[in-house]
Amino acid sequence: MSFAAAVLLGAIQGLTEFLPVSSSAHLILARAFFGWELEPQFGLAFDVALHVGTLCAILLYFRAEIVAMTASLPQVFARRPGRSAALLRMIVIGTVPVVMVALAFNDVIEQTLRTPAVAAAALTVGAVLMLAAERLGPRTRAEESIGWWEAVLIGCAQAAALIPGMSRSGGTIAMGMFLGIRRDAAARFTFLLAIPAMLAAAAKEGIELASMPLPAGSASLLATGVIVSAVTGYVTIKYFLRFLAVHKLDVFAVYRLALAAATVVWLMGQ
Repeated sequence: MSFAAAVLLGAIQGLTEFLPVSSSAHLILARAFFGWELEPQFGLAFDVALHVGTLCAILLYFRAEIVAMTASLPQVFARRPGRSAALLRMIVIGTVPVVMVALAFNDVIEQTLRTPAVAAAALTVGAVLMLAAERLGPRTRAEESIGWWEAVLIGCAQAAALIPGMSRSGGTIAMGMFLGIRRDAAARFTFLLAIPAMLAAAAKEGIELASMPLPAGSASLLATGVIVSAVTGYVTIKYFLRFLAVHKLDVFAVYRLALAAATVVWLMGQ
């Protein structure tokens, strides 16, 4: 892999991890379109680097909320928890579905679903859901109003995003909107909900990587992936939340449909 490819993939990860367009689909399609076939060890290491970068971005952006929730841990099981404790409780509840699905189906997902065809189909399904969410009912609620059963539904949407192309942010924001939550509020809950799953994924991949030797000279490329994805991810979170306060998801749905169509055309030409 060249330095330019590392920068491009890092930027793609930083943008698409938080925009509702699916980072996994973009990485799969970028490698397929440009023929970037990585050695298994380096491919896994670079994926870990990209995930660490976007994890750093989300931890840095939401540092105040994370500190507040950590301080509120003793209140989590209280009958009347404070705002931060209640939010932490909903994040824990919402994380359960993705843990269950990952434990039961991770091998199937990794071995059979990480293909351009699956990504194109999931991009299309996700786009339709986003368009529907924009057109059904008022959305006036904040993330503090989320109840336990709503956290479960949003968590199920996050679990569905394990399918490449569905998009964690796209599915969970759309589910939140179906429940009457404002776009920007749904996005904030989505990003906080992503933290445990991203930590678990990075830890799992890191454990697998620990026993694998890396190619010589790969350290600089891994560092590039971390830095570029972190910086790009932080900027994306900041401006995406501002965008959602006043704009619809339609532009992302149209983009997803266009990318799915381009993928189908590319597959037909193979």
